[in-house]
Amino acid sequence: MSVLIVIPARYASTRYPGKPLVELKGADGQARTLIRRSWEAAKAVAGIDRVVVATDDDRIRTHAEAFGADVVMTSQACQNGTERCAEAQAVLGWAHDIVVNLQGDAPLTPAWFVEELVKGLKAQPDAEVATPVLRCDGAALNGFLEDRRNGRVGGTTAVFGHDRKALYFSKEVIPFTPRTFADEESTPVFHHVGVYAYRPAALKDYATWPTGPLEALEGLEQLRFLERGRSVLCVEVEARGRQFWELNNPSDVSRIEAMMAKMGMR
Repeated sequence: MSVLIVIPARYASTRYPGKPLVELKGADGQARTLIRRSWEAAKAVAGIDRVVVATDDDRIRTHAEAFGADVVMTSQACQNGTERCAEAQAVLGWAHDIVVNLQGDAPLTPAWFVEELVKGLKAQPDAEVATPVLRCDGAALNGFLEDRRNGRVGGTTAVFGHDRKALYFSKEVIPFTPRTFADEESTPVFHHVGVYAYRPAALKDYATWPTGPLEALEGLEQLRFLERGRSVLCVEVEARGRQFWELNNPSDVSRIEAMMAKMGMR
């Protein structure tokens, strides 16, 4: 089965305009842009047939092509990364069996997250969409709760059933935990990792649906599938000592740079 990774990237981000071109310093002190680091993360994934950056902005296109990326231009009408992936796949002629949406704000995504995700989707022929989830330790959970107390969105959490099919995703911390966990303690809360793998039919359908009320409230594109009664498979992945964070706000730059320094990532 052929696998395409699409990195959706738009300049006009509501929370952080110009985010793909923001520079992040690695452990060696060298700065590279967010989109370049996301491209390098995608290229490190095994078993991928093609990687493309999908954007609607010439500034991003020029920069991405300068460091050797394959770029597909999409329209400004795309409301989120999933819609942009659908448009990119259409431009490419629906030529791949699985499309991975590796969002351009997650440069710390380990290659094995994507590899396990694709493996999980391949293993379940009836699954149309899959996404990774990472069990929080106490330190991660406490960080999420602290962010929410201070009015920040620290990450998205997921709850799912025994069949690993998603029940809900939220920017609130769910499920409710009635006690405090020690930093190294395992918790029942799962951090949703913002990567998706789709079969082409699911992408085609998604692009025809209007935004649902829950998607609009939470600002989470994957809820459109759930609101339409389509299942999303949650694939549990392991951190293996790696820290993971998405760049959602300007304050996340220093946090991600600190994580890269700690992990020795250049």
